[in-house]
Amino acid sequence: MSEQTKPQNTTGENDENTGTGTQQIVDFGSALTRTPHGSVYCLTIIGQIEGHNTASDHTKTTKYEHVLPLLAKLEEAEEVDGVLFLLNTVGGDVEAGLAIAELIAGMTKPTVSIVLGGSHSIGVPLAVAARHSFAVPSAAMTIHPVRMSGTVIAAPQTYNYFQRLQERIVAFVSGHSHISAEDFQTLMLRKDDMAADVGSVLYGEEAVRVGLIDEVGGLADGLQCLYRQIEQYRGTGQ
Repeated sequence: MSEQTKPQNTTGENDENTGTGTQQIVDFGSALTRTPHGSVYCLTIIGQIEGHNTASDHTKTTKYEHVLPLLAKLEEAEEVDGVLFLLNTVGGDVEAGLAIAELIAGMTKPTVSIVLGGSHSIGVPLAVAARHSFAVPSAAMTIHPVRMSGTVIAAPQTYNYFQRLQERIVAFVSGHSHISAEDFQTLMLRKDDMAADVGSVLYGEEAVRVGLIDEVGGLADGLQCLYRQIEQYRGTGQ
C-alpha cells in the first residue's frame, strides 16, 4: 500500500512478515494483515499532527500530506476490507487534523478507532471520525478552545476566525458522536479541570459516559467490531 524507501527483496519472495510488511511498519507505522475475516489495514496516528509548518526533527509527527493520499488509496484498494486506526496524539494543526478526520468520516469501508494513551485537542475529532470508536480505560482526551501560538493580529476579525473554527470542530464532533454540541462546548469552556487553562480532561470511561466515545475497549474489542462491520459491508454487496 506504500512505496518502498529502501531496496526491495529481489529474491522473488513476497512474505508479509519480511520486506514489504516490515518496511511499512518502519516507515509509516502501518501494516496490512490478512485474516479469515478479511484484510485489515492498521494505521497509527501518533505524536503531533503536522500541518503546513514542519515540526522539529526530534518531534514524532503524523504528516497530513502522507495520510490524506493514503486514505484515498485505502478507500479504493480492493485488497483492503477495513481500516483500524490506533491513536496516541497530542493534537497539533487544527485544519490538518480536521482534513484527516473528514476523510476518515467520508470512507465507505469499515473503520474503527482505538484511543491508546491519549487523543488530545484536535485528536478528539480524529477519534470520533471512524464508524465506531473505542478508548482503553487509561486513555485521556483533552478538550479545550482553539488556541494559536506565535504572532496573532489583535483584531476583531481574528477572534471571529477563532470562533468560527471552533464551531467547525464542535459541529464535527457532535455530528460523529453521541455528545450534543452544547455539552461538548461546555466541556471546552470548563474552568475547574485544568490548572493553567480552560477545558476538560476525560479518561476512557468518562469519554464513553458523556457520549464522546462509543465503547471502552482495547485491541481485541476493536478488531471484533471491525470484523462485524466487514461482514455487514460484504452483505450489502459494496
